[in-house]
Amino acid sequence: MVGAFLVYFHAGWTLANLHRDAIRGIINDMTGRLIAVGDIHGCHLEFAEMLELLDLQGDDRLVLLGDLVNRGPDSTKVIDLARAARSISLLGNHELRLLKYRKTGDGKYMKERDLETFDRLRPDDWAYLEAMPLTYEEPELTTVFVHGGFLAGEPWQRQSAEVVTRIQVVDREGKPRRRADAPDAPSWADLWGGPPYVVYGHTPRPEVYKLKWSIGIDTGCVLGGHLTALILPEKRLVQVKARQRYFQ
Repeated sequence: MVGAFLVYFHAGWTLANLHRDAIRGIINDMTGRLIAVGDIHGCHLEFAEMLELLDLQGDDRLVLLGDLVNRGPDSTKVIDLARAARSISLLGNHELRLLKYRKTGDGKYMKERDLETFDRLRPDDWAYLEAMPLTYEEPELTTVFVHGGFLAGEPWQRQSAEVVTRIQVVDREGKPRRRADAPDAPSWADLWGGPPYVVYGHTPRPEVYKLKWSIGIDTGCVLGGHLTALILPEKRLVQVKARQRYFQ
């Protein structure tokens, strides 16, 4: 376990969430829109354009589905924008491994270009990452937001950070795997029968992946695709085309 960010939270259960929610007046408030944005990965220009399109109002809630950082041009600018928008930012696998490396110094957690992000993060940025919850739940919509996903057949609230930030597919033994390591295995979402309805990112696809009980909105902005937002309760999509491919 690597600190408090490995725990699941209903909105308002932590001091960090209470502070964010109190600022926006959003505790148990469904008067505004509930908006999720997929993996940003340092694409600050696309994120800024998305914020302009969304034109957030006082009662709106913005949930960022993790992986705000790494790969793209400027992770710190993304964090600045997220903070300014009073976003509810969830923990992704990229934030998790940066935090693990900072805690342990073990290079096994780092990948190509991670050190560039690590060296640029400021004290307030680290505090922001450390306050990220794993999930955000909206009971009135029977909806949970998460970075990666869940294993079917197990209570979603009890699944570990390693599972919910990294899962893409489920192998024959029922274990969570990366898509690259088990290319023939089914997506976790194909096995998820709900409830709750799950809004997630992490697995980049050319198009939004819509199923009865889930929707995947990582459309590969950093790979030259789109940054996608989902607006609830109407389930309307908003997209911003990437200016270029930032990561191969």
